[in-house]
Amino acid sequence: MSDESKAEEKAADKPAEEQVSEPETVATPVIEAPDAEEGPKPSPAKAEDDEDEGFSFTGSLPELKTKLLAALAAVVLALDVLTKVVSVAFLEDADPIQLFGGVLYLTFVRNPGAAFGMGEGMTWVLALIAMGVAGFIYWISRNLRSQGWAVGLGLVLGGAVGNLADRLFREPGPMRGHVVDFLSLFDPYGRVWPVFNVADMAIVGGGATIIVLALLRHDYDGTVHKDDPEPPVAEPVPAQDDLQETK
Repeated sequence: MSDESKAEEKAADKPAEEQVSEPETVATPVIEAPDAEEGPKPSPAKAEDDEDEGFSFTGSLPELKTKLLAALAAVVLALDVLTKVVSVAFLEDADPIQLFGGVLYLTFVRNPGAAFGMGEGMTWVLALIAMGVAGFIYWISRNLRSQGWAVGLGLVLGGAVGNLADRLFREPGPMRGHVVDFLSLFDPYGRVWPVFNVADMAIVGGGATIIVLALLRHDYDGTVHKDDPEPPVAEPVPAQDDLQETK
C-alpha cells in the first residue's frame, strides 16, 4: 500500500473519532439563592393587620400616645376652668342647689387644701407637688405607648394643672390661692363627703386607672408582663423489653 492511500485512510477515520470522543454538553439551569439579608417580605394581609394594631413595618413598637394624653388633659382642664368660673358667678353667696333628690348638691367652697378638702394650710407645698407631677408626666410621655396609661395620665395631668391654676392665680395670692370646690354628695355642706370639683374627680379617676394597669402588669411603654409558662414535662420513654412484650 502506498503512502498516499494510507494518508487518505487516516483522513477518512479522523472525523469519526472526533465525533465519538466529544461528549454532548447539556445546559443546566442556574437557580439564584435568595438573599439572606433581605428576609421574607410581609404579605399584604399581614401588613394590614400591623397597621390596625398600630405597629410599623420596620419595628414592633406601637405608636406614641402623647397626642391622646395631651388632648384628654386639655379637655379636663377646660371643663374644670369652665365649671369653676360658672360656680363663682352663680353659686358664691347663694344657697346650695339640690339635684337628683339630694344625692348631689351644688354648693360653693374655697379650699386651701388638697383634693376633697384634705391637707388644709399646705397650699404652697401642694402647688410644688402639682408642678412635680406635671413634670414627671411630661418626662415619661416621651415613651408613652399604652393607651390605658395615656388615659390615666391625661386625667391626672388635667386635674393637677386645673387645681394648680387656682393656687397660682386665685386669692389670696400666688402659691397660696384657694381651690374652688362646688360638688357635694348627700349633704349641701360636705358633712357626708368632702366638697370637690371636676379636677378632683379627674385626679382620682386617673390614679385608679393607673393602679389597675400596674396590677395587670401593663407598663406605660406598651410592655405587658406575663408569667413565664411552666416547662413541659417529658414523658418517660418505654424500655425495649416493654415494647417487645406489647408486640
